[in-house]
Amino acid sequence: MGLLHGAEMTASYILHSVFRLIQIIMALAVCGLYGVDLNKANREHKYSDGKWVYAEVTASLSAFFALLYLIPFMSRVPFAWMVDTTLFILWIALFGLFGNMYIKEKAEGDNGVQRMKNAVWVDLVNALLWLISAIGMVVFWVKHKNNRSRWTGRAQV
Repeated sequence: MGLLHGAEMTASYILHSVFRLIQIIMALAVCGLYGVDLNKANREHKYSDGKWVYAEVTASLSAFFALLYLIPFMSRVPFAWMVDTTLFILWIALFGLFGNMYIKEKAEGDNGVQRMKNAVWVDLVNALLWLISAIGMVVFWVKHKNNRSRWTGRAQV
């Protein structure tokens, strides 16, 4: 029987899992890149800027849903692609927000500015990963929405 009874370890499932692990790693990287400034503000008893909190929330949601999608059959939930599309929109907004602030900024030896310039490009990579994921989920959903059960062929899956 095993833990994953009924879950076939096909090449597509393994690729899906590797893709989701990459999304988790990239989301956690963003948590670290933006968390540095939030931690510094907290230690200095200053307020946390909402832009950095937004970045942390977006990255945390991304890591959570990517982890959730690693559970077998979670990606088969109808309309799961809407979550991926929403996360893509959140990442694009984050890229636009911080890109506007840091892309044209000259680092000139300031490690904090250079870190944020790097973070902007990591945000873009995350946005692209969630766009690819959303497209893939739509294709999967459309392809499998009329499938029948394996045993009797009567029930729609």
